Amino acid sequence: MKKQIELTVEARTAGRADARGLRVNKMVPGIIYGAIENANISLHVNDVLKYNSRAYENALMTIKSSDAKLNGKVALFKEVSVNPLSRRPEHVDLFALDLTKAVRVSVEIKVEGKAIGIAEGGLLNIVTRQVEVECLPTAIPEFILIDVTELNVGDSIHASELTIPAGVKLISRPELTIAAVVEIEEEVIATPVAAAAATPAAGAAAPAAGAAAPAAAKDAKAPAAKK
Repeated sequence: MKKQIELTVEARTAGRADARGLRVNKMVPGIIYGAIENANISLHVNDVLKYNSRAYENALMTIKSSDAKLNGKVALFKEVSVNPLSRRPEHVDLFALDLTKAVRVSVEIKVEGKAIGIAEGGLLNIVTRQVEVECLPTAIPEFILIDVTELNVGDSIHASELTIPAGVKLISRPELTIAAVVEIEEEVIATPVAAAAATPAAGAAAPAAGAAAPAAAKDAKAPAAKK
């Protein structure tokens, strides 16, 4: 389980003017919902940039706020909207948790080992890097590890073969392929047969034309010979 992190959050009034003012002060508008009455909030942009990353995925955020309704709540980063040009966060969704109720989250797959099939000319293909699980918030795995060492060419690992921690339920389809060693197909370069065949044909046409010319000349001399 990932450690809990303290996150400073403040209540805010809704509206475009308020949102613009927050951004000027390096704050990001947002909303918190879930096991709490929906509330408009604001966070510092640096916190959003830091915690909205793979390193803090599924990290439990303990909220620190001057608003008693928010203070002490535990939440997950649910979604962050980012400006496509500036890459600046524009809005944040936090999901407040009830620590006694299970949640569904996506957990990272980490790969270890070198597949023996690679030495046989195969290629390790990581098909998916996350699976969905269900568990209590305090039991969310930091990651799920797979060892690909024993994979030969044509072998694969499916979700049903993952080692899932106790208290965690796999939600992804059991037949979902996680990793596979596939055979590398050699690229076949087409031979320009048609072009090669066309060249002799063109050359053959020339002698045919030349052969017709003497025949024509012979016919032209025939009347003169009779005289």
